[in-house]
Amino acid sequence: VMPDTKPGLVIDHEGICSACRSVEIKHLTDWDARAAKLKALCDQIRGSNGNGYDCIVPVSGGKDSAYQAYMMSQVYGLKVLCINVTSHLQTYEGIQNLNSMVSSLGVDLVKINVRPSIQQKIRRFALFELGNPNYAEHQVVFAAVARASLYYGAPLVVWGEDIATEFGGNVADSAKNEGSAVDLINNDLFMNRSFSEFVKDRIDENGLFFYDHPDNQAFESKNIKSIYLGFYHWWDGYKHFEIAKKYGFISRSGGLLSGNILDYDNIDAKLCELHIWFKFLKFGFWRPTDQTCYQIWNGRMSRESAVEYVRNKQYEFPHEYLKEFLEYHQITESEFRACEERWRNHDIWHKANGKWFLKNEIC
Repeated sequence: VMPDTKPGLVIDHEGICSACRSVEIKHLTDWDARAAKLKALCDQIRGSNGNGYDCIVPVSGGKDSAYQAYMMSQVYGLKVLCINVTSHLQTYEGIQNLNSMVSSLGVDLVKINVRPSIQQKIRRFALFELGNPNYAEHQVVFAAVARASLYYGAPLVVWGEDIATEFGGNVADSAKNEGSAVDLINNDLFMNRSFSEFVKDRIDENGLFFYDHPDNQAFESKNIKSIYLGFYHWWDGYKHFEIAKKYGFISRSGGLLSGNILDYDNIDAKLCELHIWFKFLKFGFWRPTDQTCYQIWNGRMSRESAVEYVRNKQYEFPHEYLKEFLEYHQITESEFRACEERWRNHDIWHKANGKWFLKNEIC
C-alpha cells in the first residue's frame, strides 16, 4: 500500500515497489548463514577492548532498540554499552522502558543530553524551512553515537534496520553485501540537505559538538565497525515487541495514538507524531501506511485489510501532543496551521466541501 510519492521508492515494470522486492529477497536469504557471520564477528571482537565495552547499541526506549540490546548482550554475549541521545520530550513509557531494559538485561546506559536551547532552535528552523522538525534529532543521534563509540573504543556499533532496505529507498552500496552502517549519516532521512550548511552562521558552533559526525577515517583508525542488525536477522517489530515484553517493555498506557494501528510502536517520544504528520502533507502517507505495510511484509495482514485501515485512519490528526509541540517550538496553533498549509503538496491534495483530501485515494 506504499505510494510512489515516497522518496527513493521505485515501482518496477510489474507494478511492484522496491520495498516489496526487498521482502522477496529476504525470503530467499540464508538467515542461518547471516547469523553465523555475526557470531563469528562477535567471537572475534569479544574482549578485544580490554576491560572496556565490546559493543555499543543506540537505544531510544522503543521495542526495536531493546531487541538490539537483548540480542547483543544475551544471545551474542557481548559487554554492551547502550547510548541514549535524549529526545526532545520523552514519554512515560519511553523512560520506563529504558529503565526496565537496563535492570533486566544487565547492560550499562549512558545518556547524552544536548543543549535544549540549541535543539529547540534547530527544530524550529527545520519545521518552517524544511517541514521536517525531527531533522535535528536524526543528525544528533547518528553523530552523538559515533562520538561515543570513538570515546569508549568499542569495536562494534549495532544499529537496527536499514530504513532504505526495509521501506524502499536508496540503499548505500556499503549496506548491500555486509550490512555496513558506515554511511548511515547519509541516508534518506536527510534528503541530501547538508546539516552544516543548514546551521551555518545561525547556531553557535560551541554547542554543536554532538551534531558533528566524525569522518570515516576516525573509525578506520580505531578499527570500529558499524552494522545493521537487520542485515543478519529478519527484522520484525512485532517479534521484537514480544521479546522486549519479557524484559519489562510496556505498550502505550493510553492506547492507540491517532492514525496508528499499533500501541507499541514509536511510543518513546512525544513530538514524533506531528513530525510524521508533515510526511503525510508532503507525500500522502504516514503512520497507517507504514504500519500496515510492515504487517503485510511480515505475513500478519492482507492487502485488503491494510487498505481499509489506511482509508479509515490516515486523516486522523495526531492531536495528543499538539500542546507540547506548540510549547516546545514556541509557536501558536495559528502558526502551526499556516506551516501545515505551507508544506501541503497541492499536486496530491485537493479541497472538497471545505476539507482536504488526497486526489488519489488508495484502492
